[in-house]
Amino acid sequence: MSDSLRFLVAESEPPAAREKRRKSVGRSSGETFIEVLQGLAPDAQCTRITPADADGEWLAADTIAEYDGVFLSGSPLHLYEDTAETRREVAFMQTVFASGTPSFGSCAGLQVATVAAGGTVRPMQERREAGFARRLALTDDGRTHPLLAGRPAAFDAPAVHSDEVDRLPAGATLLAFNRVTAVQAVEIRHDGGVFWGVQYHPEISLGEVAAALRRQTDDLLEHRLACNEGDVEELAAQIDALHRDPGRRDLAWRLGLDEQVTDAATRQTELRNFIDHLVVPTREKRRASAGTPTSVA
Repeated sequence: MSDSLRFLVAESEPPAAREKRRKSVGRSSGETFIEVLQGLAPDAQCTRITPADADGEWLAADTIAEYDGVFLSGSPLHLYEDTAETRREVAFMQTVFASGTPSFGSCAGLQVATVAAGGTVRPMQERREAGFARRLALTDDGRTHPLLAGRPAAFDAPAVHSDEVDRLPAGATLLAFNRVTAVQAVEIRHDGGVFWGVQYHPEISLGEVAAALRRQTDDLLEHRLACNEGDVEELAAQIDALHRDPGRRDLAWRLGLDEQVTDAATRQTELRNFIDHLVVPTREKRRASAGTPTSVA
């Protein structure tokens, strides 16, 4: 429908990682985003692009401004490395900021926005968040920020990452943290644009968490988070079983999870809040200034 929301999904994964993920869960990171977004906004028109790819389509700021929201996926790219892929990602995000289009990113998406706005990213060294980020705590700003509306003062979320934000850029507001990762949720205002992002993954299912653990078995063993491959598979199998039956209280108890993770709608809180509290109001303001109707079909 012509009045439906238009979303641009920027997949940060390079081609090899994209295909590895598809073999693992049947979807690339961008395709996962689109599936979730179409559940949250069934009439939305979603376009997926791959700005890290050498042959990825380049979009100018005025083209990006035709969309109502931009989403940046996770990725194995390391934003502290100067490569053709990271340069293309950062340049794309700088164009998103310049377009004034509201943007959201998870995991590496947050890191891309941080670097694009002048901040820095670093490796986590021996630390890891593998499977879930535990005891995420809201800052004073986070308690009243619409990105985290509905979240309790402390909660868990799916998370798999080995890099983290080192220094936030000017114009950033820290919204959540935990003892492992100092920057877990943030708002960045830069060059006329507004970005809301999280280090964790509100878009992925428990099945995708299990698959991510399996894909990263070698890293988990190297960092002594598991003693052998059997340990990783046992944990992944329990998470898989909870994915198939979220009502399994025994598995939720064993894994130390509650409805903040096991309930899909609650798990996706930040995505829904971004659409409701930033995308839709921004669209209405743009349409009002242009003298066009503001209703969304």
